[in-house]
Amino acid sequence: MSEQKLAANEYIKIRSNYLRGNLAEELADVSTGSISEDNQQLIKFHGSYMQDDRDLRADRRKHRLEKAYSFMIRIRVPGGVSTPAQWLATDELCEKYGNHDFKLTTRQAYQLHGVIKSNLKRTIKEINQAAMDTIAACGDVNRNVMCNPNPFLSEIHAEVLKVSQQISEHLTPNTGAYHEIWLDGEKVESSEKEEEPIYGKTYLPRKFKITVAVPPSNDVDIYANCLSFIAIVEKNKLVGFNVAVGGGMGMTHGAEETYPRIADVIGFCTTEQVKQVAEEVVKVQRDFGCRTDRKHARLKYTVQDNGPAWFLEKLNTYLGWPLQAVRPFVFETNGDRYGWVTDETGNSHLTLFIEGGRVIDRPGFPMRTGLKEIAKIHTGDFRLTANQNVIIANVSPEQRPLIESLVEKYGLEDGKKRSALRLNALACVALPTCALSLAEAERFLPTLITELEQSLEEVGLRHDAITIRMTGCPNGCARPYIAEIGFVGRGPDRYNVYLGGGHAGQRLSKLFKADVPSPEIKPLLAPIFSRYAKERESGEKFGDFVIRAGIIAATIQGDDFHKNIK
Repeated sequence: MSEQKLAANEYIKIRSNYLRGNLAEELADVSTGSISEDNQQLIKFHGSYMQDDRDLRADRRKHRLEKAYSFMIRIRVPGGVSTPAQWLATDELCEKYGNHDFKLTTRQAYQLHGVIKSNLKRTIKEINQAAMDTIAACGDVNRNVMCNPNPFLSEIHAEVLKVSQQISEHLTPNTGAYHEIWLDGEKVESSEKEEEPIYGKTYLPRKFKITVAVPPSNDVDIYANCLSFIAIVEKNKLVGFNVAVGGGMGMTHGAEETYPRIADVIGFCTTEQVKQVAEEVVKVQRDFGCRTDRKHARLKYTVQDNGPAWFLEKLNTYLGWPLQAVRPFVFETNGDRYGWVTDETGNSHLTLFIEGGRVIDRPGFPMRTGLKEIAKIHTGDFRLTANQNVIIANVSPEQRPLIESLVEKYGLEDGKKRSALRLNALACVALPTCALSLAEAERFLPTLITELEQSLEEVGLRHDAITIRMTGCPNGCARPYIAEIGFVGRGPDRYNVYLGGGHAGQRLSKLFKADVPSPEIKPLLAPIFSRYAKERESGEKFGDFVIRAGIIAATIQGDDFHKNIK
């Protein structure tokens, strides 16, 4: 019987000598701005993607020039909390080596764009000098561990943040390749001296995502991730975490065997058990995840194919003890609370709206400069939210007037003027840098929201929060499939429109209409907004309404997601 053929990336990992390949040699080659296909896969494990500016492709092809290659660098921020010094370092790096702006991602990380190959090593080296790193920010490993940046229960948040950071550290790859290639570390001459005790030589079948949430806020979207821990607080004490597995957003147009899936909550563990549970869930996926078809390689398919009960049984076996029964919890929202709040310690926290997560100076709105000036004097921390915003956190009573004066000077609290729809919007980067993008997202969603705001104003819904998300391709980086309104790029200026997701991220949406030209989106949704304004029940959310009113049917897991039932 012949050996089963693995997916191509599996052989790249096998040949790589624990993620080294010949990446160091290619980085030293100044004859081209690109790297080979194999190393494009390996460099993801080190926190970077090779990209090119698609806006320039045609002109460069016309002049027989190489594509305008550059690299995106993703900086891990476990739990989303970083220091003012790290904010300033990121700001400086985007100015020195990037596109003069940086991105706050939907996974609480910093992202630099436009770093050319010759600057890549020095940029990553300077990131590490700022007590940050990029290892495992991408690739077939556990990525940045997300954590609810809850400023209302500071003691609980501190405990939960510590747990998320412990998980991140524990699941960081063991290979010395990162230090060798980027930090001039001592080279390991033989792979026999190395091992990956958790991942093994071929790491995971695909990327792996972990979140930690504190109810009633589901801002990290636990149902959209491979593994999540839901904090259970009793009598103001953290007693442990519910465990959720098998969520994931990505799919492929026209391939019904691919689909987004929401996670199953399968049990409860104590705080002391979390790190072991995380490790053993990773190991179950390592051993049973699909390695022959990358489109079927995420944990969500392992859970869907075998069932949550099977997965729980395997996990209990790997643990050597059983998870406890799920404990009650309630999620109410997955948005951010803007403006100032004060916690029980007397410290204040200011959540600022950052459209598309893009920290940039624009004419008349020097946002990046304003945040830099705050970072220079701030003695607390910066918390990146899963909604691409930032919290100026732990502001002391003495320092608050100084922060307030800078916020006013630079107009940073302009979120007060925004509609609830805009404040609950997410978009992926998409064009011009993402190679997978079929349509615009970050550059188009603000314009579309302006159009939709007109319809909402007409029916009195300006202040009603509706989650709305857009991605340029079906991979779902901005988690559109659990939004109340989701747009997924189908082609230039064309989108699949999804409706009916849960307002707290607890339910998948469903395809409402496929391949909609962008000018037709407003007239498509305006009548639904009108019905919602007139027919909704007290407190009813938009996603719940479109299902109850029969505008779209309730969705279930798996293949039914693709069916357009009206």
